[in-house]
Amino acid sequence: MGRYILKRLLLILPTLFLILLANFVIVQAAPGGPVEQQFAMIEQGAKDNALGGNIGAGSSGNNSTYQGTRGLSEEMVAAINAQYGFDKSAPERFWLMLKNYAQLDFGESFFKGQSVTNLIIEKLPVSISLGLWSTLLIYMIAIPLGVYKAMHHGSGIDKVTAMLLAIGHAIPVFVFAVILLVFFAGGSYWNIFPLQGLTSENFDQLSTLGKVKDYFWHLALPLLASTVGGFAGLTYLTKFSFLEELGKQYVLTARAKGLGERQVLYGHVFRNAMLIIIAGIPAAIVGIFFAGNFLIEIIFKLDGLGLLGFEAIQQRDYPVIFGTLFIFTLVGLLLQLISDLSYHLIDPRIDFEGR
Repeated sequence: MGRYILKRLLLILPTLFLILLANFVIVQAAPGGPVEQQFAMIEQGAKDNALGGNIGAGSSGNNSTYQGTRGLSEEMVAAINAQYGFDKSAPERFWLMLKNYAQLDFGESFFKGQSVTNLIIEKLPVSISLGLWSTLLIYMIAIPLGVYKAMHHGSGIDKVTAMLLAIGHAIPVFVFAVILLVFFAGGSYWNIFPLQGLTSENFDQLSTLGKVKDYFWHLALPLLASTVGGFAGLTYLTKFSFLEELGKQYVLTARAKGLGERQVLYGHVFRNAMLIIIAGIPAAIVGIFFAGNFLIEIIFKLDGLGLLGFEAIQQRDYPVIFGTLFIFTLVGLLLQLISDLSYHLIDPRIDFEGR
């Protein structure tokens, strides 16, 4: 197994390189980069100053020393390009980025005045908090429900829950989040839950119990939105895993020996049926953390990595974009490796190294 782990760890390097290269090319080709945005801000400021001067002093507006209306000077253009590193060619910029990333130096944000590493550390607790609670709730609901549906396959409850799961799975997460805001966060109906954020303004002044209540009060709608659409697939995976195991010969043998259904289920079926579910937890965490909760953070204004990445894309804040992309990709690849290892730990008969 050691050779397999080493092989997978070595494969992470070219995978990271190709993902960063592809995104670098796409982002660099997109219009409206930080240099263009800086030009636009300067020109807009010049227009505003000129307009204000004309209003306040009539013809005295020609005293302005800014030359933006006639085009930026070559010196100013060169200074702005150097400020954002665009005085170098694209291959040189990419090579410098790789060298810095090898030292875990993600650079400075163009617009936030902080290092990307500090920004990621600052926003990470919010994303971890939302992701962990979402994962916990999804598994707490989906596994018991899936087992129940397997044990009562074809019953009325099985059909009703199947319809509800299909509806929940069909509604996009962002649509359901907006519906919750409209109905329960002071939209057109009830003002029960906060509109945005993870804590109240007076959070530091609350007691310990008050802080816990305030935290979960703010987290209620985001968790509900991320959970409803997330456990349908896991529920069906659990159900059909148990159905497959319940039809095997060893279950029939156990029943023939006079064992009760609970003994058969939890003494024989459960371990085999849960193999694929438990081993899939790392991959599920990747999906919930970095995909499912991305829109949740944006809609509910939760100051996590998802919102940070969204704002960076809007502003073309390249260091933040590539820094968060690097972290997401690296964590995802490592969790996939952990997922493979968990298969082997749960069932030693599964040997990836021998394949």
